[in-house]
Amino acid sequence: MNITVKPIAVAHNSRRSPQDDDWARIPTRIVLESDVPAESLAGMDTFSHLEIIYYFHMQPENGIVTGSDHPRENTTWPKMGIFAQRKKARPNRLGATIVEIDHVDVTERTIHVRRFDGIDGTPVLDIKPLMREFLPVSEIRQPGWSTELMRDYW
Repeated sequence: MNITVKPIAVAHNSRRSPQDDDWARIPTRIVLESDVPAESLAGMDTFSHLEIIYYFHMQPENGIVTGSDHPRENTTWPKMGIFAQRKKARPNRLGATIVEIDHVDVTERTIHVRRFDGIDGTPVLDIKPLMREFLPVSEIRQPGWSTELMRDYW
């Protein structure tokens, strides 16, 4: 089965190449594609956060991981299956993150956000409002290496 998706927006910020850390300091503008109506943003300003689904457009296809690998190629951390980590070298090169809305400009067809971990020119495939009811109700469990990896991420 083939699935075709088309970007609905493009992210713009000052980061021009993939990097691992310090994402929180970079403001991002998410600008709708010309064929997406501005009214699709109506009511968005009543939410504080969004879920952004995006495409790792600078990840070369020949670097895709389908099995396991060390997170960030750090051999002091255990090899983990690609679906047990958030590496950008994923089979379909899809990223997902939660951002905080600064403000929404419907006239300019732009969402200003913080904490987006994509680079300038990143194609945005979907945008969803974050609702408390979609967050985990139970305690989150994760291995120690992931806490170490995320120490300077934001």
